Amino acid sequence: MELKVQPIDIKVGKYKIILNSIDAKELGVYEGDRVRVTGHVTVTAIVDFTEDMISPGMIGLYHEVKEQLQREWTEIVEVEPAEKPKSARLIRKNMDGEKLVQEEIYGLVKDIVEENLSEIELAAFLTSTYINDMTDDETEWLTRAMIDTGEKLEFAKGPIMDKHSIGGVPGNKISLLVVPIVAANGLLIPKTSSRAITGAGGTSDLMEILAPVEFSASQVKEMTEKVGGVLVWGGATNIAPADDKLIKVEYPLSIDPHCQLLASIMAKKGAVGAENVVIDIPTGPGTKIVNVQEGRKLARDLINLGDRLGMNVDCALTYGASPIGRTVGPALEVREALKVLETGEGPNSLIEKSMVLAGMLLEMGGVAARGQGNELAMETLKNGKALAKFREIIEVQGGNPDVTYKDIIAGEHTAEITAPANGYVLEFKNKRVVQIARLAGAPNDKGAGVLIHKKQGEPVKKGEPVLTIHAEKKNKLETALQNAQRDSPIVVEGMLLERVQSFKEV
Repeated sequence: MELKVQPIDIKVGKYKIILNSIDAKELGVYEGDRVRVTGHVTVTAIVDFTEDMISPGMIGLYHEVKEQLQREWTEIVEVEPAEKPKSARLIRKNMDGEKLVQEEIYGLVKDIVEENLSEIELAAFLTSTYINDMTDDETEWLTRAMIDTGEKLEFAKGPIMDKHSIGGVPGNKISLLVVPIVAANGLLIPKTSSRAITGAGGTSDLMEILAPVEFSASQVKEMTEKVGGVLVWGGATNIAPADDKLIKVEYPLSIDPHCQLLASIMAKKGAVGAENVVIDIPTGPGTKIVNVQEGRKLARDLINLGDRLGMNVDCALTYGASPIGRTVGPALEVREALKVLETGEGPNSLIEKSMVLAGMLLEMGGVAARGQGNELAMETLKNGKALAKFREIIEVQGGNPDVTYKDIIAGEHTAEITAPANGYVLEFKNKRVVQIARLAGAPNDKGAGVLIHKKQGEPVKKGEPVLTIHAEKKNKLETALQNAQRDSPIVVEGMLLERVQSFKEV
């Protein structure tokens, strides 16, 4: 069938076209089927239907297809039905519990990267791997395919270090301390990070306050070789691009298949050429890993996969039932981390965790003896070398290296949550604190977030501030405050919880 082109300048992230239902019926295709669209080149695209947006005799081309065809949009294109890619059949094979071979997994990942699969097919694949976990071999092949279908960094010298946190803990700004400490000791650490999906601020959301974070893979390599480390957004690098596409489908499904979790972490580390990796696994109520036993199992699986990929992996099971430091939200967290770098002082939870993970990397990189990494990390913080290196990193990424923590301004609209009684903070609900920070505007509004005055176990007096909510917009502050008042993120009680008396007749 020959159809006249109607450009639709909307990016949908896949090769998709729109047909009028009359033309679709004539072609014998249904929504989700594929067609080949031929102009100067041929593109296989997924079909959407419309009754009135596109007239009969025309074809609507989304941005990606329009760019690929490179046509004059007044011209005619040829359209014919196309078969589903082979990887669509492999998803069914996986759903049936059959094992895939390496070549099949590579083809599947390649089709994911090239946008040849629909969201429904990706959802089926993720659901299948959630129910039928992949074997160690399949997980390794999946990870290698994710590395090989994107850009890779190759450094002339090493060792190359990296870190990753499983996440799930509010205020996890430790990369802002760990990366400059490691780089200040002569090791290379090209740290690619994510933006927040469900949290109040990913590492990239934080670093973006201080400097640009979107760079190509070649720029990341050049900057790392120049100053020893970077803190950049991985989504701009085309490093392990299949991972980002799978995460977009995982989020609405609220699932994180075990094999996908392993491959997601290790593919990004492998793509930047990491030789030594420390993985932070927070455990405890409210985290992704609810207890130490599950944490140990995940650690063994990560270490095993790292060994298969030629990476040295150490895991740290860390306490995750309480926020790290006393801030949640981009500006507040950056201010807290900068203050630690500038003064060497700050919340014990932030400093201790950062020194432990940085120390592990220093030992793995051979610049500290076994058991001496923590001490070297602390020395690097106290003598100002970490701050100096962080300023170099900010400058090489295009930021102002002279920025201080006093320059970082939180949202001007504030409200306090106060203690309802004298006593102690018995319970601190991590997820609620994150939810309140997000309602206040985080992470998009950089100044939005929550300042924590009292943490679990600390004494409070009635009417004393426990949390301060910051927002850039007054209406968002009101929404966050109302939400916090309906369901308090903290529980304050005296040492006496309840008096239980014997029943006696009077």
